[in-house]
Amino acid sequence: MGIEENKEGEANMNCIRIYSDKNGESHFDEIEIELTETNFAPPAPPMRLSEFHPATQYAFCVFPSGWVGDWHPTPAKQLFFVLSGELAGQVSDGEMRHLKSGKAALIEDTKGKGHKSWVVNDEDVVTVVVQVPDNGQ
Repeated sequence: MGIEENKEGEANMNCIRIYSDKNGESHFDEIEIELTETNFAPPAPPMRLSEFHPATQYAFCVFPSGWVGDWHPTPAKQLFFVLSGELAGQVSDGEMRHLKSGKAALIEDTKGKGHKSWVVNDEDVVTVVVQVPDNGQ
C-alpha cells in the first residue's frame, strides 16, 4: 500500500491484488484506491478517505517465523494488512512479491491453483485479516 499523487495533485493509494483467471491461474495486479478529502470527524480537520466497502468479519493472525504455506487458494475473499514482519508470495504464473509492514493485499484467488506464501526472515509476521463479500467476482 502506498500513497501517490496524480498530476492533479490528488492522492490515491495502491494495493496489491491476487486473483485467479477463468483457467484457474493466479496473478498479481495492483488496484488504485481513490482518496477524497473529506470532513469525516469534525471538529478534526479534513482527511483523505476512500469510499466504504462492506466487510463480514476480521481477525488478527500471526505467521510464526519459518512458516510456509504451499500452494493453496484463499479460503475467502479477504484483505491482509501487514502490521509487522515480512511475507512473500508467489502466484501460479510465477510472479513473486513481498508484503512488508505497512502493506496491504486484496486476496481473491478462491478457486484454481491459488498461491504460496512464506515468512521471509526470523521475525513473526503480524497481520489483520478482513474478510469481505465475494459478490461472485
